[in-house]
Amino acid sequence: MQLQKSIQVLQITEVLYFPYRNRFPSMNFEAEILTAPHDNSELYVIPSMRSLTAEEYVEAFKSFLDHSTEHQCMDEFNKKEMPNIMAGLGNGKSTINVLGVGSGTGEQDLKMIRILQAAHPGVFIDNEIIEPNPQHVAAYKELVNQAPDLQNVSFIWHQLTSLEYEQQVKEKGAHKKFDFIHMIQMLYRVEDIPSTIKFFHSCLDHHGKLLIIILSDSSGWASLWKKYRHCLPSTDSGHYITSSGITDILKRLGVEYRIYEFPSGWDITECFIEGDPVGIHMMDFLTGTKNFLGTAPPGLRRQLQEALCQPECSSKKDGRIIFSNNLSMIVVES
Repeated sequence: MQLQKSIQVLQITEVLYFPYRNRFPSMNFEAEILTAPHDNSELYVIPSMRSLTAEEYVEAFKSFLDHSTEHQCMDEFNKKEMPNIMAGLGNGKSTINVLGVGSGTGEQDLKMIRILQAAHPGVFIDNEIIEPNPQHVAAYKELVNQAPDLQNVSFIWHQLTSLEYEQQVKEKGAHKKFDFIHMIQMLYRVEDIPSTIKFFHSCLDHHGKLLIIILSDSSGWASLWKKYRHCLPSTDSGHYITSSGITDILKRLGVEYRIYEFPSGWDITECFIEGDPVGIHMMDFLTGTKNFLGTAPPGLRRQLQEALCQPECSSKKDGRIIFSNNLSMIVVES
């Protein structure tokens, strides 16, 4: 086999025989790239596309939050709608039971807890949290430790996935009921979305409410997933679901719900700057793939960047590219 002195890159998608091919036995790459250096001195292997680990997802997600108005969008919903929603909870009980599903680092949880405190002064709040990521659980606990205004609130963390929690509850045969359950931007990663919603809806007490926050059908994500799905790598393991997918499930369950739409944007300008570290993390988050810009085939990379610039996905403002991250807040009755 003749190797030229110029760099040659070969994406290995099937089991091929190469006498000089080395492997990384400790890492589970979905593919590898075989490269001949400029001096033709030896061959080396570059890891190719693979999904993000839990730790890498945290880092990529932070980059998304730092450059999007997602939390500001949720704050607007909290300010305009949540006081009225919270006022109807508890039905006069001395303790209000709250369950957060996939609560992450807890910032949004504590904002809602404070709104609940204001709506029901003096009432005790029993707050349980389901969150599988240990880094997120640790950050949430630290946030609680630093908060001076949570004396009437108890916290119990379940370091589990939503499915593990569901299985645990069913094994025990005890079904604790909650007055308020929230699932914020987490349904993309569960195994069975209809089953998950059905189970947690069954955990509501009388007059309880389930809040689901999900990407809107008017978001750039919806257009990307429907029209440009071929531009996304197979390493993105999440569900491509937006608000209409959730409301279809709720209709089949025969439950009442109300939907609120709020605008949100994500500045993705750095995704188009070669070698920009912020852009690298953003594209990792968008594709669910580690170092997508460095490992994806050039054609796929170009297709995705072109799709992101389409008017259905993003707009330009002051020379910046703003991806539509509009959210739907769906409030489901018990």
